Amino acid sequence: LRNWDLWGPLILCLVLAVTLAHEALEGEVGDTFSVVFSLIWIGSAVVTVNAKLLNARISFFQSMCVLGYSLFPLVLGALLCIPIPLFYGRCFLVSLCFVWATRASSLFMAQLVKEERQILAIYPVLLFYLAVSWLILS
Repeated sequence: LRNWDLWGPLILCLVLAVTLAHEALEGEVGDTFSVVFSLIWIGSAVVTVNAKLLNARISFFQSMCVLGYSLFPLVLGALLCIPIPLFYGRCFLVSLCFVWATRASSLFMAQLVKEERQILAIYPVLLFYLAVSWLILS
């Protein structure tokens, strides 16, 4: 993780934003793209600042990299939801992707803080991916 990059998370963010904007109503395409793009980068920054305040042993950009690459399951879920017309089918798929994304980043984040502070570091990660999942379903 010493060689972090933000190109992969940027591409995943753009793919998710374009996918959700494509599914949006005709007058809300630009707003949807903006909300998704902003939520991902601002949410990642907030989770990262929280981790740094808990004395996590990670740099700001390393954390942004991990959170960004952990978006992959949700991006995959959003792409797979396009042909699924049933809301309950989408809920099931996005729920599985939410658990996958949260588990992937939580395992990493939990190793970076002291054991008594792990819940404080993981809870914002859970909220972040829950907000992204909610956007995929709405």
